[in-house]
Amino acid sequence: MQQASNPQLDTFNARLPFVIAGMVVVSTLLILKLFSFQQLASDVLNELSPDYNRTVNLASARGIVYDHTGQRMAVNTIEYRIGISPNLVSNPQRTATELASILGLDELQVFQAVTSDDPWVLLSPRVNAVVGQQVEQLDMVSLTIDKIPRRSYPQGALAAHILGFVGGDLKGYYGVEGKFQDQLVGRPRSEIISDIPFDLPSDQEADRGADVYLTIDRDIQYLLESELALALDETGAKRGTIIVMNPRTGDILGMASLPSFDPNDYQAVPDAKDWNDPATSEQYEPGSVMKVLTVAAALDKGAITPGFTYNDQGVLDKAGIQVYNWDRQAHGLVDVTGILVQSLNVGAATISLQMGPSDFYSYMSKFGFGRLTGVNVQGEAPGTMHVPGDSDWSESNLLTNAYGQGMAVTPLQMITAIGAIANDGLMMQPNIVQKIVKGDQVSLSQPIALGRPISADTAHIVRDMMVAVVNNGVDDGARLPGYTVAGKTGTAEIATPVGYRSDAWIMSFIGFLPADDPQAIVLIKLDEPQTGRWASQVVAPLFRRLAERLVVLMEIPNDAARQAITAQGGAVDAVKR
Repeated sequence: MQQASNPQLDTFNARLPFVIAGMVVVSTLLILKLFSFQQLASDVLNELSPDYNRTVNLASARGIVYDHTGQRMAVNTIEYRIGISPNLVSNPQRTATELASILGLDELQVFQAVTSDDPWVLLSPRVNAVVGQQVEQLDMVSLTIDKIPRRSYPQGALAAHILGFVGGDLKGYYGVEGKFQDQLVGRPRSEIISDIPFDLPSDQEADRGADVYLTIDRDIQYLLESELALALDETGAKRGTIIVMNPRTGDILGMASLPSFDPNDYQAVPDAKDWNDPATSEQYEPGSVMKVLTVAAALDKGAITPGFTYNDQGVLDKAGIQVYNWDRQAHGLVDVTGILVQSLNVGAATISLQMGPSDFYSYMSKFGFGRLTGVNVQGEAPGTMHVPGDSDWSESNLLTNAYGQGMAVTPLQMITAIGAIANDGLMMQPNIVQKIVKGDQVSLSQPIALGRPISADTAHIVRDMMVAVVNNGVDDGARLPGYTVAGKTGTAEIATPVGYRSDAWIMSFIGFLPADDPQAIVLIKLDEPQTGRWASQVVAPLFRRLAERLVVLMEIPNDAARQAITAQGGAVDAVKR
């Protein structure tokens, strides 16, 4: 039976090929248009609006700085840079209100930024992690949030001069941060960052910098800074420095100077000079501490013997100047120990004349004056010591240099030189870095001897004289019950372009203990204290107060305990410190 014809179905079947062909053509045109639009958009972004892409220098993670016990002294944190693409902002008023509240900015200024014609606007160059996370939670496609590495110092101002700081350019300046910039910084990289929120940045990580372990002990450093702050407050001194060093190795256990600064806010200092560490960069005339080295040099050379004596008349008229003792008194027949015990300028000048300029300055050079110690921090000064042949030298310098005037040293130079007496005549290079760790590679610092300016025998003779200075001389305020201390004070006049001041002095003390087996040598220096005329009155008692706590921190047994350990066949060096 033949099926009846359906006119409508016949018409649809007849037209279907044309509909399909039309749809294919339209689809093809749409695909071509879409490809053309994508290519045009790419050309516009890359050629007409290059500001959508920024080349950013990304620093690698900087190495951590530790004290010798592993306490963190300098670490890395993250801050955020906040920007916005105004053409992607859908609600300028609400956006400006919310951002101004979080970023602490003026709402009108933010509104002007988010409605500007610029493709991208920087709203805040640096905000902390808390603020950055609050901005992220707004979840606005118009925002760009770049992570910016920042150096942080969790101990605040502690050891600021030793550490230095990292600037806004992510480079280290001063101290260890500056000296070891290349090791700490790692390998930086550059990366093109898109300001279009839909573009995802690369997650490539650069090489991390090496970690630096210091020789300083955080607890000792805190003790030094606390005692120094107290000393400035008690004496009215304007500035001060304390250094504690191991004379056997040259390792610096603590080095404090005030005024200081907080490396977290280094720009807050009123004078950029305060970034320099006075312990290594500030030169001063050391005064009577130099008498110890004058005596050591003359004994070692054989210009005098331990039994040498002279008749002290209270004044020495030579080389066109008159040298007076500190008390303006004549002391009659005096031996070498008496010169140090009574701190006699005339005696020191007499000895330097006995040596002559050639031998005297040869030994002062061996002790390192006039040149760098080579300590591994930035900004060290060489000191000043004029020698025969220099235009600024005269014969009178031979006399005045013998008791520490007319020449200049840094505190670190002075403690390094006296350290040779504590270390059996061997002078060690001061060192602030224990080791550098880069991945599995560990570079250990090794003690370096700068030379042997005097023999061990000479060092022991002078050491015993320094013990007599503390036990029997004007510096008896430095005596520490239970411990044999070797030391010497210095009260130096302050030079000006027109002569020396008569109203202010630099006072210092250098001592080491135990004298027969030194574990620590200490330098204390105060500028212009107001509570006394002589360092024996002002600084020697400060040494005693500091040493009382230092021997506890360093676990140094007293003389009786050490003798008992030795008598029982033990080794004092095995005692934990």
